[in-house]
Amino acid sequence: MDTVQIHTEFIKLQQVLKLAGMVGQGSDVKVLLAEGIVKVNGQVAAERGKKIHPGDVVEVEGMGSFTVTAE
Repeated sequence: MDTVQIHTEFIKLQQVLKLAGMVGQGSDVKVLLAEGIVKVNGQVAAERGKKIHPGDVVEVEGMGSFTVTAE
């Protein structure tokens, strides 16, 4: 499983998906959320502004998954 490092206490879901290279821009996240294929810690995510903290696992069905870590 890949990891994405953040330098802050949390990061928004749309930002971490961009950082991980899974979307080109934040607005692309809307489509993935509407399809119900984004999960955070095993639960389907519905908000692109959801706060993601170190230790959280983000998965996009068909694209992969990663763990968020603190620097």
